[in-house]
Amino acid sequence: MKKEVNNVDDYIAGFSKEIQHKLLQIRQIIKENAPDSTESISYGMAAYKLHRKPLVYFGGFAKHIGFYATPTGHEKFSNELSKYKQGKGSVQFPLEHPLPIGLIAKMVKFRVEEIRQKYETENAD
Repeated sequence: MKKEVNNVDDYIAGFSKEIQHKLLQIRQIIKENAPDSTESISYGMAAYKLHRKPLVYFGGFAKHIGFYATPTGHEKFSNELSKYKQGKGSVQFPLEHPLPIGLIAKMVKFRVEEIRQKYETENAD
């Protein structure tokens, strides 16, 4: 992925069919579990916000799909993520393996609830 893109459709279209398929799977999981989120490009990858707060990001790479659910999303699921290469707030899903669809959905749901609770607390009368 080399050229600058302005939307997630163009971002995904810039990858091979194999990577596109995995990116579209993640996008669908996010849309199903965070239908009110807004989609954009940030840090050169697909980004989602809820109540103007970062929800999750994902990106395609030569040998993996990067998924970023901020440090809290990764801390919560550290046991399930332990078999994957990780950084602070990131995990790499190797292209040669199927995506852990259920785990990604759980992580998105966790982040949605976390953001929702903060939003309600900050906006309580």
